[in-house]
Amino acid sequence: MSDWFYNLVWYTFWPAFGVSSSPIVLHPERPRRPGAYLLAANHLSPFDVPCLIKESGRKLDFVSITEVFTNPFMAWFYGNMNAFPLDRGRVDLGTTRTILDRLRQGRAVGIFPEGGIRKEENSVLSGGRIKPGVIRLAQLANVPIIPAVLLGTSAYQRVLSWAPLRRVRYGINYGEPIEPNSGENVDALEAQLRAAYRSLHAELVAAMSSP
Repeated sequence: MSDWFYNLVWYTFWPAFGVSSSPIVLHPERPRRPGAYLLAANHLSPFDVPCLIKESGRKLDFVSITEVFTNPFMAWFYGNMNAFPLDRGRVDLGTTRTILDRLRQGRAVGIFPEGGIRKEENSVLSGGRIKPGVIRLAQLANVPIIPAVLLGTSAYQRVLSWAPLRRVRYGINYGEPIEPNSGENVDALEAQLRAAYRSLHAELVAAMSSP
């Protein structure tokens, strides 16, 4: 694992996002905290990852899906960005060990608890369920979960959005860290996390609706 390629990509692509967008980022100090944590975000578009990388202020080791890593180039690219695959079809002990190892090193690990991209009406923002794995990982590693809500990043799927006109207005809202108790019920912690998503979503929608 090395951060050199991550740094190269960040400094190469940051200007493209910087000149094309006017993001609204709420509570940016929360993901900048030191030490290990799980950054658990909703997932509405493929551009959630680069926007989180740009705005979070920490290097993020992302949990991706095995399908991405079947392409040799993408496997090389994601691997050098310190991402790693998770097989959603089975209990993936290898990836679990990797996540715990990264957290033991004090790193921040980005994860999408919904398990993949969702339409907003089917997402956790609208009452959809999340996979309990993020709760169990936090309990095993004894690290906090920082919830994050993203909106509007799908605008980057349109070619004209990349023009240097700062037209894209995506938003990210970072929540207060949720400290998991190893003895606490997983369902109770999941309910707490889902409530945090709803609250963060409402706050972000209000902020993005303001002139």
